[in-house]
Amino acid sequence: MRKIGLDIVTLSHSVTQSNNYAVILGEQNGDRRLPIVIGSFEAQAIAVALEQMVPSRPLTHDLFKNTLETFNIDLKEIIINNLMDGIFYAKLICIKDGEVLEIDSRTSDALALAVRFECPIYTYEFILESAGILIDEVETDGEEQEPAPKPKRPARKDKDSLSSYSEDALGKLLEEVLANEDYERAAQIRDEMNRRKSQ
Repeated sequence: MRKIGLDIVTLSHSVTQSNNYAVILGEQNGDRRLPIVIGSFEAQAIAVALEQMVPSRPLTHDLFKNTLETFNIDLKEIIINNLMDGIFYAKLICIKDGEVLEIDSRTSDALALAVRFECPIYTYEFILESAGILIDEVETDGEEQEPAPKPKRPARKDKDSLSSYSEDALGKLLEEVLANEDYERAAQIRDEMNRRKSQ
């Protein structure tokens, strides 16, 4: 079967399942989107890698990547290869000493590893036909909806507003929250630092 390339477009709160997230995959050279519901832990694992944060200790997916690399196994690509009863299935396509190895994986874990290895993400036509959404279908009343937001982070009290911090204080705070493995707060700080740079 012909493989179809996908890119991670965004992470957002799941509309259908509370306390879960959806990772939206976009068809390369096409107009279809593939939304996949994932848990909050997996969403955090993908977000940390996408934002290139370096945790003080390796997360589970970082540990798995380090293990593969230690044994000279390269993750060549991931393939979302099946859809049954609303559940997506995936495989890790690895190479070890020239031999191709296929490892079954949850789709959310496969995506978290794909971001870390910077490897391609693929699926097949029958999956996009079954679960894909055309960009035009997202329109309502002739107006296109705004892009899905990134995962929402807990609101902070005004006294803890990041806008009141100096740049040096933000840098120290970022180191502190990373040491405490508070990646949601770290993402907030990174957003504030990037906002200031863009001004």
